Amino acid sequence: VWMVGSSNTGTISTGLWLLCNKTCTQLLVSSQDEASLKAVQAFMILSIIFSVVALILFIIQLFTLEKGKRFYMTGAVMLVCWMCILIAVSIYTARFTGTVVYSTNPHHGYCFILAWICFCFSFIIGILYLVLRKK
Repeated sequence: VWMVGSSNTGTISTGLWLLCNKTCTQLLVSSQDEASLKAVQAFMILSIIFSVVALILFIIQLFTLEKGKRFYMTGAVMLVCWMCILIAVSIYTARFTGTVVYSTNPHHGYCFILAWICFCFSFIIGILYLVLRKK
């Protein structure tokens, strides 16, 4: 649920893949917005992959590297994750904010807000990993 709007039949919500009213259908976008939506989808998937890779690297580095060399790679991967989230949410904000098909009074949904929160936390975590490597 990235955008929510009201209609005669109830609440309409759109995400990155689905448009839901009472039932969910595939999200239809215009041909000029399709590339933007694909970019948002791709960068959000990449951010999930990079965050999982960072978690695995954290566990590996925690037990294998000596003090002073830990978390350097984990911090770098988290900053790449942060950049992917930034790109995806910025594209979505620029192209799709305020547009919900057949609805009035559109506003942001909880996933859009959570994406911005994840953007902030991934940056903080990436910087903390880089600082912690020196301890």
